[in-house]
Parts: sequence; structure tokens; C-alpha cells
Amino acid sequence: MSSIHQRQQLQQQHQQHLLSDSYPISARSSPNWGRSISVFGRTGLLVLLTLVVVLGVVLPGMRAPDGLFGGSKVSVSKWREYTLEEAVPFAAKNGTLIVCAVSQPYLPFLNNWLISISRQKHQDKVLVIAEDYATLYAVNDRWPGHAVLVPPAPDAQVAHKFGSQGFFNFTSRRPRHLLYILELGYNVMYNDVDMVWLADPFPYLQGDHDVYFTDDMTAVKPLNHSHDLPPPGKKGRTYICSCMIFMRPTDGAKLVMKDWIEELQAQPWSNAKKSNDQPAFNWALNRTAAQVDLYLLPQVAFPTGGLYFKNQTWVQETKGLHVIIHNNYITGFEKKIKRFRDFGLWLVDDYALESPLGRI
Repeated sequence: MSSIHQRQQLQQQHQQHLLSDSYPISARSSPNWGRSISVFGRTGLLVLLTLVVVLGVVLPGMRAPDGLFGGSKVSVSKWREYTLEEAVPFAAKNGTLIVCAVSQPYLPFLNNWLISISRQKHQDKVLVIAEDYATLYAVNDRWPGHAVLVPPAPDAQVAHKFGSQGFFNFTSRRPRHLLYILELGYNVMYNDVDMVWLADPFPYLQGDHDVYFTDDMTAVKPLNHSHDLPPPGKKGRTYICSCMIFMRPTDGAKLVMKDWIEELQAQPWSNAKKSNDQPAFNWALNRTAAQVDLYLLPQVAFPTGGLYFKNQTWVQETKGLHVIIHNNYITGFEKKIKRFRDFGLWLVDDYALESPLGRI
């Protein structure tokens, strides 16, 4: 922040301080209270409006109109300089943080996800890692402090197709963000925003394991299946989903994140090998399994989209046991929305006001 900007802020704070001291809200606290301006009179309202517009003062019970200060230089500068180190302790509750990464095209999915989390009373511990400045400002204008951008911002102005280089660049930043949060000493849950919470997932995070995750395979498991890392598949690795992860700030969890980062660096995206971040996450789990306490979450509570949306017999047999639904095994922005709507899981049409962001 420039010294000029700092001086401007100090001057503005000083002006507000002087105003609050010189013009007390209670008229009787002034010796000339009989001549004071009524807050509810025409002149008083004009004075209040001037304070709101010129100084950005919002009195208790008043709400500035949406977007009034969102585009101001002060607001833009503030959020551009907001760091992950500042954002994490602000958003975390009881040492735990829920994190997602979002670019502007996926703001409707973010809102849908937030509505479902709000219903479980966990929205206050959410931190949105914005992957473009439009998302950073859109979230913080409505929900101050709950979005942060870790520069440099990738090219995230379009909804990247699964398997594209843009999608790889977008998702490959994830383990770095998560590792940093762990290094700060916080438990962290990561979700993709094409998920919906039907129940509270935290009771399922039993014990003190390092890393909790879900299987991305569609084959039905017994209800009492093992919670160990599954055996490798045909490609020599497991098929764990990198879209729902919970970690404690342990050496084991940090080791998995570091190995994931190294694997992504060793296997970059190319036209010949249009990879994403998930295979690298699985290789990291497989290589560190002997050193890390891993825990596979129950399939019935955390089913992959290839099971939940395509096996209605299983869904009916396990009704009431589902916790988080992932809308994967399908590509395309509109297709995902349609499937959510078809299953009654697209909440933003009727319940947007339940989100901390309201209608966006």
C-alpha cells in the first residue's frame, strides 16, 4: 500500500472520529440539544445520506446499497492486498476452515453450495479462494473477508472444460493453498462447488487421522466397508476423488500435499497427456500411505456422482444416509445445472436468500 494511500486512510479515519465526537447521535448529550438537527427530519436525512456517500459511513441498522462501494478504489485496493495469512484466521472457526476455489463462471455453483452449507450452520467458516479478481470483489462486496485471491491469478474468465490446460492450471494450484493453510496450523476441508450438503459431514470425521477422502469409483461397497486406502486400479493407482478432502495440520497431511505438488510439477499438462490434478493426488496418497494415517470416508455418506445420479435403486435403498453429493461424472456447465435441477438439488432458484451472498 502506498504512503499516499495510507495517509488518505488515516485522514478519513480522523474525519470520522471527529464527526463521531463532534456530532453525537444522542441530541441530549450536547449542551445545545434543543437546537440539534433531528435525524428523522429532512435536513437530518440529507446529512446522513451525505455521510454514507462521501465517507462510506454506515450506521447500525443501515445497509449500504449493493455495489455502492464495490467498485471504489479503496475497496479494490483493500481486497487486492488481502492475503491468505490474513483471511484464514478471519474465516476459521474453532481451528477449522472450509475452503473452495472458484472462478467467475462458477459463482452460481458457489451460491448453491453455500446455501446447502448454511442449512448445516457451517457457512461462517467458509473461505472462498477466488481465481480471478471479479470473483474476489463479487464475494467480498457481499460477504466481506470471506474471499481471497492468491496471486498470480490464472486465466479464469471462462468455465474451463475438464481436461483442458486451463482446467489443469486452475486445479493444480489447490495443493499449494491447502499446504499453506496446514502450515498456519488449521484443520481444513476442501470442497469443489459442484457439491451439495444434505447433512453435516463433521460427525463423520472420526478419530485423529491425517487425511480423509472419498472414493471416486461407482461400484457399490458394503455399508461396513474398510476405511483403508483402496487397492490400486488398472492404472497402478487408486481412484480417490481430489474434490472432497479433510486434513488436520499434521506432518502426515503436509507430506501428502508436498508430494502432490511435486507430482504435478513432474507431470505437467500437455496436448498428448491432457491430465488433471486428481491422478497426481492419487500417486501422492499411494507413495505416502505407509507414512501417513489415511481414512476413506463411507461411500454411502459421500457417494460419487457416477453412483448417486446413475443408480437410483441404490439411492432408494440408502435414502437418508447421504451427506455430500458430488455432481461429477458429467462435464459441461449447463449439463451440471440441469442434473442438479432434475434431482431437486439446484437451490439458487428458490432459496438464494439463504446464502451469505444473496442473489448474485
